[in-house]
Amino acid sequence: MRNEVLLLVGTRPEALKVAPVALALRDHPLVRPTIVHSGQHPGMVEQALAPFGLAPDETLSVRRDGGGQAELVSALLPAFDAVLARRVPAAVLVHGDTATTLAGALAAFWRRVPVAHLEAGLRTADLSAPFPEEGNRQMVARVTALHLAPTGAAAAALRAEAVPRESIVITGNTVVDAVQHIAAADLPAVDPALAAVEREIAATGSRLVLVTVHRRESWGAPLANVLHAVRALADRHPDVRVVLPAHPNPDVRAQVTSVLGDHPRITVTEPLDYPDLVRALRRAALVLTDSGGIQEEAPSFGVPVLVARDTTERREAVHAGCAWLVGTDPARILDGANRILTTSLRVPADRNPFGDGRAAHRVREALDELLGVRQPVLVR
Repeated sequence: MRNEVLLLVGTRPEALKVAPVALALRDHPLVRPTIVHSGQHPGMVEQALAPFGLAPDETLSVRRDGGGQAELVSALLPAFDAVLARRVPAAVLVHGDTATTLAGALAAFWRRVPVAHLEAGLRTADLSAPFPEEGNRQMVARVTALHLAPTGAAAAALRAEAVPRESIVITGNTVVDAVQHIAAADLPAVDPALAAVEREIAATGSRLVLVTVHRRESWGAPLANVLHAVRALADRHPDVRVVLPAHPNPDVRAQVTSVLGDHPRITVTEPLDYPDLVRALRRAALVLTDSGGIQEEAPSFGVPVLVARDTTERREAVHAGCAWLVGTDPARILDGANRILTTSLRVPADRNPFGDGRAAHRVREALDELLGVRQPVLVR
């Protein structure tokens, strides 16, 4: 009988980073991966898994009325507990810092099921930024049996918190595995707006600037500052075409449309499927983002990143010269964008500080050791 490992996902980023682990475990003779979708972001998880040939094995039904964190976690805890009682897994793997991650880790800990934390050790040391993610991941670390740290810096952060050294394994980030998998497929653009921009760029020799802003702490005035900077950037560089996938929140989308909707060289799209996002990222001259995942993905394609946040838990990109913190101040954003666009700056595509595309293999080895199915050589 194979040891069952539950892979908990609830959001699109979780699904993307867990997908390579599911693929790495699919042919394991002793471990059976089971993807459990919490229902936190219905539809988006399925969309993210599909390009990898994956789908949730089980999807929970979670009722949400107000959308608050307390409501979501209070619904997830008993739902996860019921799954654990019914399936009796050998381990539970959670990712990152979402409500799904926190609730899943707590439910497993209370059932005495070992927790493996993918992307462990990311820290800003500021509980208010990002909020509530920084608090979530620090709390999850306290109940985790296996800390799968993406980088040496993440492992050092865990050791500084007195996490036992023997429970930490440096794996690289599985998002590098994911982005390489999707890029190799080189699928054509599905989104019609993105396809139209690609045709125009091919005809005119224009350059693509990709903008993604979605974090809750950026909504309102900070987002307005970013949007006005994007408009000014497009005005200043007539050879630039901007693509901005809009957040599905109607208030955020309305704000984006009101500032950028009438600009002839700015295209606001629907949220892009992952293959389309990777396609745009590969072709970009510059990315402006508050996304953690894109900070990790862009270096694989040599694309410089301006980070629209005041702090980042992914300092490796900054230290490697792949990313620059500009916050949401329009002057800093424009200064950084002008410097990159006027010099046609690229970053070394073969030195992504977040991994080499073998992270999922290392996660598999670490899970083997946790479950006692064999003794791998670990990368620490």
